[in-house]
Amino acid sequence: MSEQSETGIYIFCGIQTDQEEMNEIIEVEGKKTDLFLIHYKDAAMVAAEVPLKIYQPNKENLMMHQHTVSKVMKQHRTVIPISFGNVFNSREDVKVLLENLYPQLTKLFPEIQDKIELGLKVVGKKDWLESIVKESPELKQHAESVNEKSEAASYYERIQLGGIAQKLIASIQQEIEEDIYHSLDDTAVASKLNDPLGEKMLLNASFLIDYDQEEQFDEKVNKAHEKWKDKVDFKYTGPWPAYNFVNIRLTVDENA
Repeated sequence: MSEQSETGIYIFCGIQTDQEEMNEIIEVEGKKTDLFLIHYKDAAMVAAEVPLKIYQPNKENLMMHQHTVSKVMKQHRTVIPISFGNVFNSREDVKVLLENLYPQLTKLFPEIQDKIELGLKVVGKKDWLESIVKESPELKQHAESVNEKSEAASYYERIQLGGIAQKLIASIQQEIEEDIYHSLDDTAVASKLNDPLGEKMLLNASFLIDYDQEEQFDEKVNKAHEKWKDKVDFKYTGPWPAYNFVNIRLTVDENA
């Protein structure tokens, strides 16, 4: 018979509240567990009791973390997200952590009060991107030159051909940034450009906005999509807590 694993405390996010309990149940790796609050003054950590171990950042676990924070957001409009996978030995350890973080939290709570994060990824449609590449005079000229030579002789020219294509995509990204990102930035409290993911992604941006501005922001996104829909796909996500605008990273106990 195997020994029962030790339990630890997994923390999801920080909130400002005088609420005593969460009254929410979540599922962690197939096992149901209650959410509860660990308090220090007017701040609290949302936590759950789980097996004490390192949690792998697979899709199931990441979705569990994200969905739990989203549940909290439905009850509390001001949420400070904590990065995935932080498990501590005891409630007392979390309380000590919360006490140490409290000076940071008291500054962050008013900064993100009643604010949400929205994400927008803009991905170029394959046919449109290929048509732009094919229509480039510079690329046409180099492609013809490469095709006329042996593979060995045109090696460096092939590298140059790739560089020209990259510059072309970079110019499209710049156009998207100026036309879409900057128009949305006007409505946001703060915004952030993240690195594109993959060759076809032309924009990867996060926006921090006031709750009461969400409808206006949605209208701007819809207007931009209407303009660009034949050339690109939009992936518009949220609302989220301010993941990209709060810099709290915790060190997990190495013995956990």
